[in-house]
Parts: sequence; C-alpha cells; structure tokens
Amino acid sequence: MSEFFKKYRLFFGVFIVLSAIILTLFYSALKPKKTLPIFNPADVNPELVDSTVQYKSKYHTIADFSFINQNGKTITQKDYEGKIYVADFFFTTCGSICPKMTTNLSDIQKAFANNPKVKLLSHTVFPETDSVPVLKAYAKKHHVDDNKWNLVTGDKKEIYTMARKSYLAVKLGKPSELYDMVHTENFVLVDTKRRVRGFYDGTNKEDMKRLIEDITFLSNE
Repeated sequence: MSEFFKKYRLFFGVFIVLSAIILTLFYSALKPKKTLPIFNPADVNPELVDSTVQYKSKYHTIADFSFINQNGKTITQKDYEGKIYVADFFFTTCGSICPKMTTNLSDIQKAFANNPKVKLLSHTVFPETDSVPVLKAYAKKHHVDDNKWNLVTGDKKEIYTMARKSYLAVKLGKPSELYDMVHTENFVLVDTKRRVRGFYDGTNKEDMKRLIEDITFLSNE
C-alpha cells in the first residue's frame, strides 16, 4: 500500500490542491453577496415619518437643503453631491444620548479621515439656542474636521421637514408646539444618489461597527 501511495503521490497531491480550489470557488459562488437595502418612507416606523409621505414606497431621496454650519458657511446638497454621508439630529446642551452619539461620530470621522467620499452632517433640533458661535465651540471641543463634518443650524421648520420627510429619523414632540421634535439616537446612512441605505443606533458600539462596514461597502461599489 505504501508503494502505491509513493507511486501516485504527485497525483494525489494535485488532486487535493484542485479539490480545495474547486471547493473554495464553489463556496464563493454560493455565498450570498452583501447588499444594502434602499429605504423608503413606507419601510420605516411611522412615528419617524411625516404623515404626508408615510405611504411612499419607492424613489425616495433626500430633498435639497440649505443650512448654516459652524463656520457661518451656507451648506447645501451641492456640498454632499456624489458623497456618502451620515446624518443625525442633536443639540449642544443635550446631556443624555448626544455626548455618546458625538463620540461615536468622531470615531466614524477618524475611520474615514482619508476617504474624501465620506462626510458627516449633524443638524441641531434647537436652532434657537444653537447659534453659529455655539456650534463652533462645540465643534472645537469635539475635534470636528471642518472639511468632513458640518454641524448645521437654520430655520426650525426646514430642519423639521428634513428630519421627518427626508431622513425619516425624528419623532414628533409636543402636539401643542408646532414643529417641535424629539431627536432620536438614529444615524442615517445616505448614498451618493441621495438614497437612505441604513439606520443605526448612534449610542451602540456594535451598530457603529456595522455602520463602518456599510460605509466601506458603499465606498467600494
């Protein structure tokens, strides 16, 4: 028997190598490719969506916008054209979930510091108090890269409209107060075609790992 294996050892060696290659290729072919969903208002918790768009089930994109950032510069959709970005809603005096959300966004900023395709966009839900100087001080405190991350303020009605009709990410506040909002921990991933591709808990480290993976996936598409 040993003589038999010695005689055909080259054959068996080649057979084993080829089998391993074939099995690897077969597994790769069967392994499902990663995909990311495209979210429309009908796919999201109705509490987070304005009633006028709740039943829209396709072709949803982020609307045009115009806000003022921490440097007093007007920021529009043009500044995010062709970019993958993460949007959220916060306010500078929030002492509950915002500090953790800001820390996690800082980690996202670091992870993609050398990727010009990736940006961040944080909207204050209290524009009456979060003025440009206040946002600037907050940006300095949290080491915001002005080229990558905009903290924006503006008309409360417009911010509300973006939160509820475009990003599908913010709950209603007091019914007695027009355009009142309760910001959530949601981070919203937007692709280069203005489409919503994911929602992530901005206070959860595991969700941040998933967000980094998903941004990387979109960057490589």
